[in-house]
Amino acid sequence: MIVAFAIAPVVLVTMLIGLRGVAAMRTTSDFLVASRRVSPLLNSAAVSGEYLSAASFLGVAGLVVKDGVGSLWYPVGFTAGYIAMLALVAAPMRRSGALTVPDFAEARLGSAALRKLAAVVVLVIGVLYLVPQFRTAGLVLSVVTETPYWVGVVLAGAVVSATLALGGMRAATYVQAFQFVLKLVLFIVPAMWLLIQAGPEIRGEAVQPAEFTHFREDTTVTFRVGATLDVPPGTEVVEDRGGPGGADVRELEPGAWEVPPGTTVTFADGTRVPQVQGEAVPGADGWQRPLLDFHDAGFPLLGTWAVLIATMLGTMGLPHVIMRFHTSPDGRAARRTAALTVALLSIFYLFPGIYGVLGRVLVPHLYLTGATDSAVVALPAQVDAGSTGTVFTGLLTAGAFAAFLATSLGLLLVVAGAISHDLVPGGLRQLRLAVLGAAGVVVLLALPAAGIDAGTLVTWGFTVAASTFCPLLVLGIWWRGLTAAGALAGVAAGLLASVGSFLVSIAGPALHGWVAILVAQPAPWSVPVAFLTMVAVSYAGRPAPWAAAAMLRLHLPEHRQSPFLPRHTTEPPKTTARDLGHSSWPARRSSAVRRITRRLGR
Repeated sequence: MIVAFAIAPVVLVTMLIGLRGVAAMRTTSDFLVASRRVSPLLNSAAVSGEYLSAASFLGVAGLVVKDGVGSLWYPVGFTAGYIAMLALVAAPMRRSGALTVPDFAEARLGSAALRKLAAVVVLVIGVLYLVPQFRTAGLVLSVVTETPYWVGVVLAGAVVSATLALGGMRAATYVQAFQFVLKLVLFIVPAMWLLIQAGPEIRGEAVQPAEFTHFREDTTVTFRVGATLDVPPGTEVVEDRGGPGGADVRELEPGAWEVPPGTTVTFADGTRVPQVQGEAVPGADGWQRPLLDFHDAGFPLLGTWAVLIATMLGTMGLPHVIMRFHTSPDGRAARRTAALTVALLSIFYLFPGIYGVLGRVLVPHLYLTGATDSAVVALPAQVDAGSTGTVFTGLLTAGAFAAFLATSLGLLLVVAGAISHDLVPGGLRQLRLAVLGAAGVVVLLALPAAGIDAGTLVTWGFTVAASTFCPLLVLGIWWRGLTAAGALAGVAAGLLASVGSFLVSIAGPALHGWVAILVAQPAPWSVPVAFLTMVAVSYAGRPAPWAAAAMLRLHLPEHRQSPFLPRHTTEPPKTTARDLGHSSWPARRSSAVRRITRRLGR
């Protein structure tokens, strides 16, 4: 009941802020970029709230429980990506005047086909990122309230879609900023309480890891999805007969055990722990190693670099993060937003490791069911079985729901924009319908996804962004020689390389060693493939004659730009003001602009 009361205010405030945004909703620009009037401080809080998803609030700690302290490289990559964005992308993207990443692609290179392809990439990233949000919402709610998994999925989808359909980006901005503050408080305060309440013995075990080999007490484990366990000799389970005889202890037969979904098993105190096939035991050799060794392949440095490349470069290409910079008043404000975001994220990411190392000691059994994502909300009850533990469980659950909702708002917004602004252009009413339709599809995809690792899907989303939009933005902003054909070929190559690699890792043959790492985490080779393809194909052609003017638009500060520079750098007369959301090219340009363009074109 306390958990329900903790979640209710988060949902209620989210809906009320969405209602406030209705009055300011008149145009597509209002819906997608809040009329570009968001201050740097508010915007940085909103960016941080949007970025701190389920993968950050719950997933990093869950990865530490399962894979060890090397998983803390994930937040390093998450935060470092904003430094790259600050230096390379933030201000030029705002000066472009675009509303979405596909909008920028067409404005910079004058290719409607590139815009469509970029919109498809947005949809791929959106699905890979949204499904884990809804999936984890259902999982966490089921763990702490024992409600069916689908309840949390449907609740998250309904709240997010209703808020966006009512208030658009303006509502999302205020919701995300509020929820960032809420998440920060509800993450730090319970962490401090857990450290104090756990006591010196638990804290000592947390920093001196030992392999999880025996249950400390009678432990009930619910397998929401099926699992294959290797049962060692001597493993015992407690069976409740329901009669006057009470519970009996039964020894399991050694060997492989196929546990069907929905099974609840109570393992006896002191009994040996079964091992999940293909998974390392928490606290085993290498758990404390400060590097990531995927699949025990024996190449931890390569695994670490694979994650860093995907998360750092992927952050620079995430469409829902980039769209937030379009809400800034100008390029300088966008750059300040990125700098403030680095500081805010750095504070938050000091704490996932605390939950992770405590979770390895207090709730290591979660790895049996693949539910380590719920370790954060499961911890308070392990150190205090009374009302105080229940209160902190409720607070952490509220913070987790704030994480699901804040990130889902931004993702659903860019997905709706890709559908209704880039693929099938329409007005405000169509954008709202796109929000509702996209939310319904994602809910349907999330319902059967309970057994999928949320961290894997989110990392795949980062990898696709790093392999497609990162090269497009970096070269489109900083290299005048990029052509539409080169951008098309590079984005297509990066998309096919990354998605194809994921499909091979799922359905292909079993791989081992460094090959397994590069297939499961393809960013170290898919990103260079995209860059090289763009450069090679562009060198085979010639940039448009107006490419130099496009570059001027991206790099000249707003107060120094000539009034004759185009608001969008799309070749006339094919693109209209209605298509771009801004005024089209002027009929004449000043002689100074012509001289600069001629000089840059040599």
